[in-house]
Amino acid sequence: MCPLPQQPSQTTKSPRDVFDNIFAFPPNRDTLGGTCYFIVGNEGNILIDCPALDQTNLDFLRSHGGVKWLFLTHRGAIGKTAELQQNLSCNILIQEQEAYLLPGLTVTTFTQEFTITPTVKVIWTPGHSPGSSCLYYSDLGGVLFSGRHLLPNQKGEPVPLRTAKTFHWPRQINSLQKILETLTPETLNYICPGANTGFLRGKRFIDQAHQRLASLDLPALLKTQPIL
Repeated sequence: MCPLPQQPSQTTKSPRDVFDNIFAFPPNRDTLGGTCYFIVGNEGNILIDCPALDQTNLDFLRSHGGVKWLFLTHRGAIGKTAELQQNLSCNILIQEQEAYLLPGLTVTTFTQEFTITPTVKVIWTPGHSPGSSCLYYSDLGGVLFSGRHLLPNQKGEPVPLRTAKTFHWPRQINSLQKILETLTPETLNYICPGANTGFLRGKRFIDQAHQRLASLDLPALLKTQPIL
C-alpha cells in the first residue's frame, strides 16, 4: 500500500512552466530547497530530482501523463524517491556510485552517460558529489539541467560553487571543462539549475549558457576557498 502523501497547505504552489513542455516545481524542503523539473515528451515524461510528496504535485504529474523516468542529479536530491516510485511506478535513474543510497528499490544505473530518448541524455559530472550528473535536452537549442553542479550566483551567473561539503573541487572544475568541450554555443542555450533559483529574480532559466560558462576563469576558480 502506498504511503499517503502530505496534504497541500493553503500556500502550496503549483509547478510553473519554464518552456511549453518543461515545468519547475517549488523548492523542496526534503532536498534542502532543491528545484526539480519535469519534461513532458512523446516518448515518456522525465522528472528531474524529487519534488515535495504532496497531493498537488502528484495530481499535476498524473494529469500530464505520469512519470516514466525519475532522474536524480546527485545524492542530495533523493528526497522521498521511494514513495514517489510507489505512487507513480516510475523508473529511477542515478549514477552508479550513489545507487547504494536507494536500498531495496529497482534502480537503473550508468557510468559515464546514459541515453533516455533521442533528445535526452544524462552526463556524469562528478565533483559536487561522487555521482553528480546533469541531464541534457537537445531541443530548444539545448537545455542543461545542472542539479547542484552549476548554480546561479548572486548575480544570476552560472558557476560551480565550492562548499564545505563539496566532494572533490578539481573534479568539479574538470566536469565543467568537459561540458564546455562537448557542447557549443549553438547546442547549449539554457541552464535550469537545481537550486539557488531565487537568484534568477523571476527568470526561469539562465540564457546564453555556453557563452557565460566559457567566460569563467577556471584556473582562478580552482583556487576558490569553500563557502562555509
